[in-house]
Amino acid sequence: MTKSGISAFFIALLVTNLTFAAEATAPATMSPRAGLAVIDWVIVFLYASGTICLGWYFSRKQSTTEEYFVGSGSMNPILIGVSLFATLLSTITYLSTPGESLGKGPVYFTSLLAMPITFYIVGFILLPVYMRQKVTSAYELLEAKLGLSIRMLGACMFILLRLVWMSLLIYMTSKAIVEMTGLADRWIPVVALVTGTVAVVYTSLGGLRAVVITDAMQTILLYGGAVTVIAMVTWHMGGFGWFPTKWDPQWDKQPILPENARTRLTVLGAILNALIWSVCTAGGDQTSVQRFMATKDAKSARLALATQLTVGLIVSLTLALVGFALLGYFKEFPEQIPAGLDLKDDADKMFTNFIAFNLPPGVSGFVVAAMFAAAMSSIDSGVNSITAVVMTDGLDRFGRKPRTEKEHVRISRWMALGIGLLVVICSSAMGGIPGNYTAVTQKTSNLLTTPIFGLFFFALFVPFASPKGVWVGAICGTATAVLVAFSGPIVYALYLWFDVDPAIFGTEVVELVNKETGEVERSVPDPISFQWISLAAISVNVVTGCIASKIFPKPKTPSTPEQVETPSA
Repeated sequence: MTKSGISAFFIALLVTNLTFAAEATAPATMSPRAGLAVIDWVIVFLYASGTICLGWYFSRKQSTTEEYFVGSGSMNPILIGVSLFATLLSTITYLSTPGESLGKGPVYFTSLLAMPITFYIVGFILLPVYMRQKVTSAYELLEAKLGLSIRMLGACMFILLRLVWMSLLIYMTSKAIVEMTGLADRWIPVVALVTGTVAVVYTSLGGLRAVVITDAMQTILLYGGAVTVIAMVTWHMGGFGWFPTKWDPQWDKQPILPENARTRLTVLGAILNALIWSVCTAGGDQTSVQRFMATKDAKSARLALATQLTVGLIVSLTLALVGFALLGYFKEFPEQIPAGLDLKDDADKMFTNFIAFNLPPGVSGFVVAAMFAAAMSSIDSGVNSITAVVMTDGLDRFGRKPRTEKEHVRISRWMALGIGLLVVICSSAMGGIPGNYTAVTQKTSNLLTTPIFGLFFFALFVPFASPKGVWVGAICGTATAVLVAFSGPIVYALYLWFDVDPAIFGTEVVELVNKETGEVERSVPDPISFQWISLAAISVNVVTGCIASKIFPKPKTPSTPEQVETPSA
């Protein structure tokens, strides 16, 4: 199969599903059906098969690790930007964004106002420095300035971050698919195995080129799936009457400034959280740095960044509209709300239930393929990036480099396969983490994002930074992130073990009924909102790291002759 043939396959798949949507007929409301039909599963199967064929196609042209990991450093920046967007938009985001606008309100999307500031900081401050250092692993930059221990710290933190993130992603994707098909929870590991295997196979075969190309196809499916839901709701409601023209009574109070630290979401907090996360991810995450390194120069990398942010803006607003459309539809037809679900408390589940039980056969398969695509676009990039770090920062750095490039590529492929299988296995343990999509993500896999960037901040922009000082900053920053993220459970533990009154922290013990078991569960709401995790972590990281670097200064004679350029003020 040629490259054009594979592209034609994906286009044909998209056109076929849009035809299903156009030809579907239904009464005034979309009557619930039994779930996914045979045609839906055929569509998902064809999509998965197509991605594996694409990985096989690119595998025939690879002979060096540079081609495998960074596509020889000359890939199309627009394609890179789309791939970077698809990588960072996981199934968690795809499912949680409509739930946020449906159940909580629109203030979360004021975070998009941070995009111009993000573009300036990353595009004109970080990228010119990074692109002067053409490397396979971002963490090679750390050793030149701060020594081997900081490089290993960065690499290990990144690997842990992505392993947890991908495990959580596979689990949540599998759980959503199981819910849509009406299967029992015992099938979650089986669905996880299939999802992870498809992504890992084409990633291990095709390297970064296969990842980037399929990410572009997956973005089309993602956006098409969201637009399809909006179109179907608009058609069945006879227009855009679903669009909110006033604040819905079920939405949270979301002020511009926080009333206290407990306020779940504010305009200021949303913007700051998005800005810090975006900059830290672009400047410290291997999945992002690896994409930028695949372009020709800083100008091309900036174009890739601009593409990523533009596509992100369009898709984020579209997903927000999906939530508004579903809210309007279920308000108009409350009898369509699935039994046992509450429109506010179960907002995250409304999108998946609507896909499985309200859309016509064929259309549901199209949207499920989009969700499947969101998972794979994140898994493939994570596996490829971890493999690059392990090979470059591990085997190559310590003299275990294979004798030939052909053997190097072969080992990289087998390592990608092994990492993927490890993630699939670990995903089974994610079921024990409580919380909805957004909360679990913010409080687990995103904890290390800011501490990792802190390493690069010290290496590239703090001339007096010392290895010991950076270690202190990383430890304090990570500890701060954990304390803020799990502030509720920590206060509850203090209450149980030491009889500390939660009122001291501005919160209280509450009792909730578990819908599945009927048991009454006690907990303490977080006294500090998750929106302050990033700001608190990076602030403590930088301050303590600078102070510790003054107390434990670096040796006057550098341990390595090579120095990383530091931009002038």
